[in-house]
Amino acid sequence: MTWFSRLPAQSRGILYLLVSVTAFTVMDTTAKLLGERVSLPQVLWSRYAGQLLVLILIFAPRLRPALRTEHPWLQMLRAVMLLGATACFFAALQHLGLAEVIAIAELSPMLITLGAALFLREQVGLRRGLGVAFGLIGALIIIRPGSDVFTTASLLPLAAASCIATYALVTRHIGLKESPITALLYSALFCTSVMSVIVPFHWVRPDALAAGLMLAIGALGTLAQLTMIRAYSVTEASAIAPISHFGLLVAVALGYAVFGNLPDRWTVLGGLVIVASALYVWHRERKAGTVHTVPEEMGQP
Repeated sequence: MTWFSRLPAQSRGILYLLVSVTAFTVMDTTAKLLGERVSLPQVLWSRYAGQLLVLILIFAPRLRPALRTEHPWLQMLRAVMLLGATACFFAALQHLGLAEVIAIAELSPMLITLGAALFLREQVGLRRGLGVAFGLIGALIIIRPGSDVFTTASLLPLAAASCIATYALVTRHIGLKESPITALLYSALFCTSVMSVIVPFHWVRPDALAAGLMLAIGALGTLAQLTMIRAYSVTEASAIAPISHFGLLVAVALGYAVFGNLPDRWTVLGGLVIVASALYVWHRERKAGTVHTVPEEMGQP
C-alpha cells in the first residue's frame, strides 16, 4: 500500500483536484503560446485529437462498451457546447491575459445555478440569486463595458462560461446513467472530427516548438479531466469544490512567469468578487444539500 492510498479520501480528492486544476491552467498557458505560432483551428484540433489518442490507448480493451449510449443526441449537444466553450476560451487567450480569461470563466458554476432555475425548474432562493448576481457584477468589473479597455474579445470568456454551463445542464439532465468516460470519448470524437474537416484550410506548418506544444496540449487536457474524474469519485463534491478556484492563483503565477503579465486592479477586484460569490453560492447549495459543480468530465475547456 502506497502513502497515497493511506491518505483519507478527502485528502486524496483534494490532491487529485489540485493536479487537475494545475494541469488545466498549464494547458491554457500552452494554448496561448501555441496560438502565437499556429492557427486557432490547429490549437483546437491538437487539443482534442491528442485527447482522443490518449483515451484510445488507455481504454482500448473497454472501448466498445464505453461508446454505448442511450442519449446520442444529448451526447452530441454536449460535444457541441464543449467545442464552443474551448473555441471561445482559446480565442480569448489570444487577446486577453491568462488570469483575466480564467477569472471570467469562473462564472460557470453560478451560471449553472441560474440555468437550473430557468430550465430545470430547480428552486433558487433569494440568497443564492444574489450570489449569482454579484458574480455577474464581478465579470462586468473585469470586462468594463463602455470603457476604453473594452473590446469584443472581452465577451469571449463569458461566452465560454455560458457554453460550459449549458454542457453541465445537459449532463445533469442525463444524470448518472452513463459513465463520464463515455462523455469524454464522444466529446473527443466529435471535436476531432469537426476540426479535422476545418484544420486543413487553416494549417500553418509548425516549427519544432509548436509541434511539441501541439503534442503537449492534448495530453495535459486528458490528464486534467481524468484526475478531475478521480477527485469527484473518491470524495463528495461538496467537500472539495472550492479547491477548483486554486487555478486562478496558478494562472496569475504562470501569466507573470511566462508572459510577464500581472492582472490590473480591476481584474483582481472582479476576480475576487466572482470567487467570493461562487463560494457563497456553493455554501448555500451545500447547506441545501444540492451542491452543483462543473461536471467532473469537463472542468475548464
